[in-house]
Amino acid sequence: MEFLDDSLYPENQQPLVIQVAPYGPQYTPSCSSDIPVSMKEQVQKAVDCWNAGATVLHVHVREEDGKGSKRMSKFNEMLARLRDAVPDMVLQVGGSISFAPEDEGAAAQWLDHDTRHMLADLNPKPDQVTIAINSSQMNITEMLTADDIQGTLLEKPEYFKAYTNMVVDATPEFHVEHLKRLSEKRIQPHFMLGHVHQLETVKRLIRKGLYTGPLVLNYVAIGGGAAGFHPSDLIEFVRRTPPGSVLTIESAMRAVAPMNAIAIALGLHVRVGIEDNLWGRKGERMSSVQQIEQAVRQARELGREVATGKQAKQIYKIGEWYDSADETIAQLGLAPNRKPGQTGFTVPGRG
Repeated sequence: MEFLDDSLYPENQQPLVIQVAPYGPQYTPSCSSDIPVSMKEQVQKAVDCWNAGATVLHVHVREEDGKGSKRMSKFNEMLARLRDAVPDMVLQVGGSISFAPEDEGAAAQWLDHDTRHMLADLNPKPDQVTIAINSSQMNITEMLTADDIQGTLLEKPEYFKAYTNMVVDATPEFHVEHLKRLSEKRIQPHFMLGHVHQLETVKRLIRKGLYTGPLVLNYVAIGGGAAGFHPSDLIEFVRRTPPGSVLTIESAMRAVAPMNAIAIALGLHVRVGIEDNLWGRKGERMSSVQQIEQAVRQARELGREVATGKQAKQIYKIGEWYDSADETIAQLGLAPNRKPGQTGFTVPGRG
């Protein structure tokens, strides 16, 4: 992204899009009083988050026993209810579906390719489905402290081990086909990227014409195969992100608030919610709604407006698609592909 002398002035920045992940699929209801279980409670949680200022809802679904659902019928039911309850929110289904282990000591793992491909057939269709690019470790425990996991099932060694050894299965065989299916159904992929090398792969997919749409993505700073909390890595990722893309910063536990403060100041967007963070001040629990309210306060202190639902859909370019790799490259502000025999550097805006 390019920063001009006036890029840090809030009047020159987009309204802040607050993405919320309030369903916490890695936890059970015993881990937090803020986990909705019944369908009615899950929908009400979305309404509460909307009323607090969130405009993008990261959707997972629970069964009545409190476990994360893997049934597409439950997702269809949830989406239909959400369309009625929060019609102006961007509905973003988590592409992992549920990586929670079924039993103590069982593996925490993502479902097979065919099951995840079924997300393209959800009805009603969501606005977005999140997608991982390139298989990698997803050790969500690597940077956690004893304080972070206090009162959760991660205090149990068998669960901690299961999440320590979790792997994201996102090979080219998966992500190329998944992008194709989502694009055919006009469901926007929301790229969940842990470092610049995954971003480079996405750029290559775009240059090859394997994805022709807006680039909307999260920088996922959760450690254990993704970025950590080092501000230099965040700034480098921002620098390498195409200027025509939309970037949200996602972090973990008590690093969420300071990382979001940086994002808000830079004119980027933020994610909050108990899927990422359970805490406010050290030792004090913080609900998803309270985290949204905190992000709203941070934005207001910097003079930045918070996006409405209509503005969030415009910023995310929901419903926008392109006809070719060249058009996608131009829309993102990337330098064009090299023409046969062309030498030297290619320049954005010049064919």
